[in-house]
Amino acid sequence: MSLASTEPSARRNIDVLLRQMTEMGASDLHLRSSRRPLVRLHGRLQSLEGEPLRATEIGTMMDAIMQPHHKAKFEKNLSVDLGYGIPGLGRYRCNVFLQRGTLAAAFRMIPDKIKSVDELELPDSLLDFCHLPMGLVLVTGPTGSGKSTTLSTLVQYIADHYPVHIVTIEDPIEFLLHDSTGTISQREVGTDTPGFYEALKNSLRQDPDVIMVGEMRDPETVSTVITAAETGHLVFSTLHTNDTGQTIDRILDNFPPGQQSQVRFQLSQVLRAVVSMQLVRRRDGSGRIAALEILRTSPDVEKLIATGRTAELLERIESSVGHYHMQSMNQSLIALVVSGTIGYQEAMRCSIDPDDLDLKMRRHFPKLLEQEKEMSSSADYSQIFELLQYRKLYEEQEEKVKIQLGEKDELIADLRQRLARQGEDVDRLRKAMGDNDERLAKIEAEKERIAVEAKQRVDKLQERVRELNQQLTTAPR
Repeated sequence: MSLASTEPSARRNIDVLLRQMTEMGASDLHLRSSRRPLVRLHGRLQSLEGEPLRATEIGTMMDAIMQPHHKAKFEKNLSVDLGYGIPGLGRYRCNVFLQRGTLAAAFRMIPDKIKSVDELELPDSLLDFCHLPMGLVLVTGPTGSGKSTTLSTLVQYIADHYPVHIVTIEDPIEFLLHDSTGTISQREVGTDTPGFYEALKNSLRQDPDVIMVGEMRDPETVSTVITAAETGHLVFSTLHTNDTGQTIDRILDNFPPGQQSQVRFQLSQVLRAVVSMQLVRRRDGSGRIAALEILRTSPDVEKLIATGRTAELLERIESSVGHYHMQSMNQSLIALVVSGTIGYQEAMRCSIDPDDLDLKMRRHFPKLLEQEKEMSSSADYSQIFELLQYRKLYEEQEEKVKIQLGEKDELIADLRQRLARQGEDVDRLRKAMGDNDERLAKIEAEKERIAVEAKQRVDKLQERVRELNQQLTTAPR
């Protein structure tokens, strides 16, 4: 299906729509035949004012922004990705496709400024991955979850702090990264290279220190990414998966069963982290914030991956919060609820395992949960019953705490009695020591008296000996 011919005003028309979307603070623009343009604002679609678009209008606007190689790819695949920029406004990632036989398009806003980890309100622990000498770091999540934004932030951080060569392979190029302490080579699939695999294979000859692959789409790319990480490079990439276990399984599914054991072992050796993301709506309606599951590799994690026990990774993640700073998606959602950033209902909506999330909230934050629960209908007694159940659980926990405090009070009283007895023993010991001191003083005095008397006797004896000697010398012979 060919695109419509270009009209002089076509580029201006799409620019007007993109400017309107950007000024609203929307993240996406959707163009479909027979309906008004749609924008996604804070995660929700809403229509722009104006007349519904005709298929020819969409075709004309797309023809105005597509290069010949984009049009050729569209003719072949009936869809194409491309990047489009408006000076002074911003850059946009666009996908042109067919739906119900008519042309449609979706634009994603790419901010000019690459935000820092703090500005994105991401955990500081993500920066630890920027200091790794080698290995594979994966950022995963559904479309529009912030994967590209997060990757660009981490890669720009590396360029700002290390004298390294970074090669990125993207389809299309979204964020324009800039040289700093390090240098960055950005390659776009379809413009600078025919595909991810070819670009990745060639990048190994371009003296890279860090490689960013926009997406691991085929077995050849996955295999080359693992090889690059094995040969001393730090590699970042993305996958459309929801959690760590699914990520490992998706990678292995790219290979025949006979190769999966070897790939599993290789992956266990090179994988350094998996960050799974999703965007959730803020309580105050001001936008969205990222919730993240974070896996770091440790000897235990490596063993679980190598032996295919991916089902046990979640338990390992949740038990390693303190030491390795891991966290599960439910733990991240709970943190956002407790901090007041999102509501409980939003957390439940976004949780992969809402039953587990609810159980954790009941166990650790029953009072907060009771406050967060909102009743959808005043006539629905089941919700009152549910609140009463939560109150009962809280009261049971409160009673357990009272019992524990009582046991501790008894222990404290026992310790005080022991201390009192020990004090009495110390007093008796001190008195005994005082008596011994008195006895010792008497003995010392007696010893001194005996010594004086002995000396006097010796002196008298010596005097008597002298007298006898004198008498002997003066006696007549």
